Amino acid sequence: MLKANGFEVEPVAEGHMVLDTARAVSPDLIIMDIQLGGISGVDLIEAAKRDRRLARIPVLAVTAFAAKGDEERIRAAGAEGYLSKPVSIGPFMNAVNALV
Repeated sequence: MLKANGFEVEPVAEGHMVLDTARAVSPDLIIMDIQLGGISGVDLIEAAKRDRRLARIPVLAVTAFAAKGDEERIRAAGAEGYLSKPVSIGPFMNAVNALV
């Protein structure tokens, strides 16, 4: 969907590689799944916001497990955007465009 809308995409399947990849690529936006194997997306957002090279990059958090208080907790970690799955194309692209 992102590529079809003219964005370059650098997918990262391994949670432990997210920050290193972001440092190497210097993206305009990080789209972070909160439920990752072996590491919390919230922890990665907090680490990115503490990293002087990554702190300026906006983060759009996406999660399938939206419980009461999750959005506040995720935004408190530093995410500028938040969407719960399933996400429709329109709202997703609106959120991406608002942060880029």
